[in-house]
Amino acid sequence: MGCFVGRGGYGDGVKRVVQVRLEANSAQLDALTRTLIACNQTADLVSQIAHTQKVYRGRDLRAISYAQARQHADLGSQVAQSCIRKVADSYTTLKANLRNGRYGTPGSTRGTKVEASPIGFGSLAAQPFDDRCLSWAHDLASETGGTVSIWTVDGRMKGLRFTGARDQVALLRAHRSGETDLVIGRRSRGGQLCAYLIATLELPDTPLRTGAHLEVEEGWVGVDLGIENIAVTSDRPLAKELMDNYGAGAPDGPAGRGSVKDRRTRNRETREKLQKKNTKSAKRLLRKRARKEARFAADVNHQISTRIVAEAERTGRGIAVEELTGIRERVRLRKPQRATHASWAFAQLGAFLTYKAARAGVPMVQVDPAHTSQRCTDCGHIDKRNRTSQAKFLCRACGFTAEHADILGADNIALRGPDTWAQSTAPSAA
Repeated sequence: MGCFVGRGGYGDGVKRVVQVRLEANSAQLDALTRTLIACNQTADLVSQIAHTQKVYRGRDLRAISYAQARQHADLGSQVAQSCIRKVADSYTTLKANLRNGRYGTPGSTRGTKVEASPIGFGSLAAQPFDDRCLSWAHDLASETGGTVSIWTVDGRMKGLRFTGARDQVALLRAHRSGETDLVIGRRSRGGQLCAYLIATLELPDTPLRTGAHLEVEEGWVGVDLGIENIAVTSDRPLAKELMDNYGAGAPDGPAGRGSVKDRRTRNRETREKLQKKNTKSAKRLLRKRARKEARFAADVNHQISTRIVAEAERTGRGIAVEELTGIRERVRLRKPQRATHASWAFAQLGAFLTYKAARAGVPMVQVDPAHTSQRCTDCGHIDKRNRTSQAKFLCRACGFTAEHADILGADNIALRGPDTWAQSTAPSAA
């Protein structure tokens, strides 16, 4: 069972997704499976109608597809409408991805192919249920479960027990609202199918910690993002920990397969070999490896962000990080470093830091990164020649030598934390 969180920004509430497992016997699991299949077959039908008639908005799509959706698999009214909403939401996401270049530039072969085909849904793709189709009954005598009543193609299934971690069930009981997704998947590779319910919760904001300490550099943990080391902080013990575990010199790395940089290098070399082959099997393997690499990057980003936020929360400091918008265009790198830098999800790391800081009530600011790697923290002199190598810094003006150039960059970022914080919290003019 998993628990994930997300947040758009301060004041928007903290979103948490809680997953619980349904204790369904073979007959119940079969009914739930057939329900998902029927819902997704109906969604495919509605998607075909939407694509053929070029109607994608929820209300308009419902007007032209509701009758067929009801009749196709003899679905209940509310379930049929959920299928239609799922299709409409999927096309909204597709259009956004096309606009943002997710499938290539406008008019590209891939983008044109995606637009030319209706969206399809896997037979066991998640299906949302609202409170009219799925109701919850929490067991007051148990902190780890309860029962649900859920609509299926075989009729209403009542008294179906669910279980989850104690903290997740407590959150579910206190904050659940809106739709819940039914998901059927395997608990492990090659394992038996299991049914799960995934609910999105919106928790109230955690008050931000404020105080006079945020007016000085020492009140901030500066975070520098880089090539050799994904993240380095102005906090020395934490910087050493992150460099030892995730830096280029890490002997084992988080997965025991060498440093993160080494693994990224091996992944890039493998991608290049597969791209040169340009066969169907190579393309299929590339897609599979891309998903694996994305999971690895997300796991590392979660570990790094969790550790930074935990340390800031423990010491009562804020987090200052360089602006992430346009980081690839802004950073000037030698050719061998470009692919390495571009292949890491720094924006994702920033997003993880943002929502985890918000959840913990830790102040966080994005500062102007200009010259943070070139500025001497001792005398303030700025010169690109100060950074003699990736790891070494020697001030041309005063002779100051930094213990590590990345740590110096983090120090400069922390130095800009107070002013940026003051500007972001200043009252606006009436």
